[in-house]
Amino acid sequence: MYKALYRKWRPLTFDDVISQQHITDTLKNQITGGKTAHAYLFTGSRGTGKTTCARILAKAVSCKHMKNGNPCLECEICREAESGSLTDIIEIDAASNNGVDDIRDLRDGAVYMPEKSAYKIYIIDEVHMLSTSAFNALLKIMEEPPAYIIFILATTEIHKVPATIASRCQRYDFRRIRPDDIAKRLQYIAEQEELNLTTDGASLIAKLADGGMRDAVSLLDQCSVCADVINAETVSNTAGIAGREYIYEMLDAFSEKDTAKALEITGRLYDMSKDLTRLCEELITQSRNIMLLKVSPQTAESLIVCMPDEIEKLRHLAENTSLETVMDNLAILQKCRERMSAVMNRRVEFEMTLIKLCGNKNNVSQGIDNSEIYDKIKQLENKLKNVSVGNYPPEKVKREVLTAESSSRDTEPVPNVDLSKVRKEDRVLCSRWNEVVEELKNLKPDFAGALADSEAETVGNVILINAKNRFFIPLFKGNKESTEILGNAIYKVLGKRYAIRAKCTTTAEEQKNMAEKFLKYAESSGIETAVDNNH
Repeated sequence: MYKALYRKWRPLTFDDVISQQHITDTLKNQITGGKTAHAYLFTGSRGTGKTTCARILAKAVSCKHMKNGNPCLECEICREAESGSLTDIIEIDAASNNGVDDIRDLRDGAVYMPEKSAYKIYIIDEVHMLSTSAFNALLKIMEEPPAYIIFILATTEIHKVPATIASRCQRYDFRRIRPDDIAKRLQYIAEQEELNLTTDGASLIAKLADGGMRDAVSLLDQCSVCADVINAETVSNTAGIAGREYIYEMLDAFSEKDTAKALEITGRLYDMSKDLTRLCEELITQSRNIMLLKVSPQTAESLIVCMPDEIEKLRHLAENTSLETVMDNLAILQKCRERMSAVMNRRVEFEMTLIKLCGNKNNVSQGIDNSEIYDKIKQLENKLKNVSVGNYPPEKVKREVLTAESSSRDTEPVPNVDLSKVRKEDRVLCSRWNEVVEELKNLKPDFAGALADSEAETVGNVILINAKNRFFIPLFKGNKESTEILGNAIYKVLGKRYAIRAKCTTTAEEQKNMAEKFLKYAESSGIETAVDNNH
């Protein structure tokens, strides 16, 4: 029976593993020095050698004729381990054996001594797939394992492994394999298999593999049955990256703001049963290529993945598109890709994204009536003319209080106190108000900036904000969106919904100076203004 190349050429010793010397040298030194740990955690992207190194490590510590940290591959234990018949090495796939009962079976079997070798070794692949209860069961035996037990855990998603498990292991991070190392390894395999692999073909396979050796060897295996000479063209046809004119037509449509063209191409590809999720990923890849050409034209060719004849098309798109536009398009496409896995109709989601990318969303929105803004500013100017400072010293000047009430009643409660009757000593200073402002910076930075140096007090279910910046009032008053964002920030930090009230106290002279600055600000940004002159 034919054996796939990636299985046939899987490394058998640490010396055969490429691009992971920082790990293999350490493991060999531990084995030769007799200082192996009781638990290892191998993490990294797919095809980088995690499971391979786990198997080599298991063979090496079991081999009675070990050579410089490598298994001899000739003794009975090595032969049985390679064939999978050695009972002292137990390999578990956590993706399909992820229940607590599976780990309990492991614990029950761990009480028995190894039969032939010095250690009983458990290799748990894709360990992040274990359930919470299974992790808890595994933790108990990893805390106090028998002296003859070694655990080797492998995962592609280290963030899903509980800290209690990770902290009991020696962690090794496997790097993506360098394209040059992949290409050299492919050339060696091709020579041994008598395949005619060209240099450009090996380089393109190495780029498409994205750091995974297994993907590279699998693609070489696939190409070997398609043509006698495996060159870049053969690889392109086999991998399905040839004949992708539709990608560049769509990118041109984005650049030309041609929504009809983009939708027509999508419809044509949809009728041909093209996976729209895959199409979105291809657009992301090529948009990334354009971004790299914009920021680093000298080194971009070594970083991008495309056919040689596609580079000029990408350069042309890069010249006609600003970096800001490219990055905005990438962000929109990334969000679309995230949503497509959850929405009911992917075509609708993708077409909505195309409309945004072609700029039609802004074109259909209503323009701002500048005359209305100027009327508001004129009204504010007239009110400022009637403001008098008086002849009193600054500390005796009557302070004016601007009060703004939340325009949103959807999420905030009805006040259970009357602020006009509340005494000053009844108010409680909010000690965590700075945390609320910090949280607001993540949600609405411009809104948080207007709350600089502010304080807040609570009484009953009302929170009273004392703002020093008067621009906070126009931003807050009558703005439902801003009020809801502020309410959410307060709830996230304080854990309670409050009826929001805000005030800003400044002298009349300060008010006049700041109002003049605000007029200039409103004129430049088109903010609708409102003022309350109740003293």
